[in-house]
Amino acid sequence: MEKEAKKEAFRKYLESSGVLDSLTKVLVALYEQNDKPSSAIEFVQQKLGGPVVSDYEKLQAEFSDLQTRYNELLTAHQEKCRELEELKNSRAEAFAKETNDPKAEAPNEGVSSVETSGKELSIA
Repeated sequence: MEKEAKKEAFRKYLESSGVLDSLTKVLVALYEQNDKPSSAIEFVQQKLGGPVVSDYEKLQAEFSDLQTRYNELLTAHQEKCRELEELKNSRAEAFAKETNDPKAEAPNEGVSSVETSGKELSIA
């Protein structure tokens, strides 16, 4: 008897929350389809507003492509930062040679500061 009471309480819960009505509408729509969809589950998911498998797969592929592109851009950025640091160092070395002062630093005329990856770099 207790089992029947639990079933009835659950049925009332589903009815009061609109689940039974929504499922009934979706199943009726599926029944009324002249050309039945190849995936009834996907049809139900779509009608209930959930993501379909193909959408999920597309998003996964797009995410993977974007992650790859991000990694490529990050690598290129890091390489440019290294090149910039090398140019800065070679400029300082050239200036030191010109002035015959190994501790001399190149003047900062026309040099702006850029912060990259927690480091501050100067751009000539």
